[in-house]
Amino acid sequence: MNKPKKVALVTAGGLAPCLSSAVGSLIERYTEIDPSIEIICYHGGYKGLLLGDSYQVTPEIREKAALLHRYGGSPIGNSRVKLTNVKDCIKRGLVTEGQDPQKVAADQLIKDGVDILHTIGGDDTNTAAADLAAFLAKNDYGLTVIGLPKTVDNDVFPIKQSLGAWTAAEQGARYFWNVVAESGANPRMLIVHEVMGRNCGWLTAATALEYRKLLDRAEWVPGIGLSRNVYEVHGIFIPEMEINIAAEAERLRAVMDKTDCVNIFISEGAGVEAIVAELQSKGQEVPRDAFGHIKLDAVNPGKWFGEQFAQMLGAEKTLVQKSGYFARAAAANVDDIRLIKSCADLAVECAFRRESGVIGHDEDNGNVLRAIEFPRIKGGKPFDIDAPWFASMLSEIGQQKGGKVAVSH
Repeated sequence: MNKPKKVALVTAGGLAPCLSSAVGSLIERYTEIDPSIEIICYHGGYKGLLLGDSYQVTPEIREKAALLHRYGGSPIGNSRVKLTNVKDCIKRGLVTEGQDPQKVAADQLIKDGVDILHTIGGDDTNTAAADLAAFLAKNDYGLTVIGLPKTVDNDVFPIKQSLGAWTAAEQGARYFWNVVAESGANPRMLIVHEVMGRNCGWLTAATALEYRKLLDRAEWVPGIGLSRNVYEVHGIFIPEMEINIAAEAERLRAVMDKTDCVNIFISEGAGVEAIVAELQSKGQEVPRDAFGHIKLDAVNPGKWFGEQFAQMLGAEKTLVQKSGYFARAAAANVDDIRLIKSCADLAVECAFRRESGVIGHDEDNGNVLRAIEFPRIKGGKPFDIDAPWFASMLSEIGQQKGGKVAVSH
C-alpha cells in the first residue's frame, strides 16, 4: 500500500443531494484509516484550485465530519469551470493570457503537496477530471485523480446509479405534494411540474414514481375535490419520448373536462430542440454555458409546454413550478448515504493503490463497484423508457408513446 501524504477534495458543477455527505464520508474514512494523512478542500470547485484557495481540514472538522450527512449543498462550494476552455478561464480572471489552466491547476496541486485529488461532480466535472488526469500522467506529475459521480439526472455512462439521484426524486415528489393542492385555487387549472434533466428523463420519471407512492399511501374523501383523480399525474414528458402534442392535448382535454385540472411532469430538456428551432426562427439567440450547453433557464421548457397546452385544454390558469433547486439542495436520504459511503470507502482504497477512475457500479461489467476508467465516462446516458416500472406507470395514467414534438402556433 502506498500511503497518501496529502489529499485534496473538489466539488463542482450543480448541486446534488450527495456533495456534503460525500465530503463527510471521505474525511471520515481517511481519518479512520490514518488521521496523519493531510486533507484540504479547494473552495468553489476548480475555481479554487486555479486560484490556490483551499480549506485545511483540521482535527475539529474531522471530529464533526459526520454532521455533514445532515446537510445538503456543498460545504466547500462549487463552480462551473472547464479547464480546457482557456478563453472562459481568462475572461473570468482565473488565469492570465498565455497560461494553460490545466498546467496552472497541476502546478497548484504540486505546490500544495497533493498526491491524491478527489473530484465529486457530474459528467462535466469528471470529464474535466479525466482531462486533468491525462495531463498529469502525460507530464509525469505523479498525482492520482479519483472521481465520485454526482448528478441528479442519473445519466452518466456506464454508472448504474449516480450519487444523490434517489434523494432528488424523493424530494421532488415531496415538493409537488404541496404544489398540487393549488389545483383547487382556480377552475380548469393546468399545473406544470418542471423537473431537472437536460438530456435524460430518469429524474422526471423517478419523481413521478415517488410522488405516486405518496398518492398510494394517502386517504381520500369521495364526493368532493379531495380525490386521487385531482392529485394524480396526468402526463409525463421526457427527452427520450416522442411527444405528439396535439394527440396529448386531446387526451388531456378530456381529463380537464372531468377533473377540472391537469397535472403534468416534464423534464427541463423535453422538447428543447423544438423550442430552440422556434426561437431561432424568430431570430433570437440561444445562450450557452462554458461547456456549450444550452442555458435551459433561457429556453424555459416548462413555460413553453404550459403555453402549448393551456389553449388546447381550455385552461383558465396555468401554474409552472420547478422543483430542481428544492430537490438538488436536500440532504442525502438513507439509500443515498449508503451508496455514498460505499463509494467513498472504495475511493480511499483506490487512493492507497494509486488507482485513478470514477467510482461507481459498472453497467458494462456486471454492475460491480469499481474505479471506472476515465475515458469511459461520459454524460447523456438516456433513460430506458421501456423499463417495466415506467411502462406500467404510463399505462396507469392512460398515456401512450408516439409522435414527434411539434411546435403549435
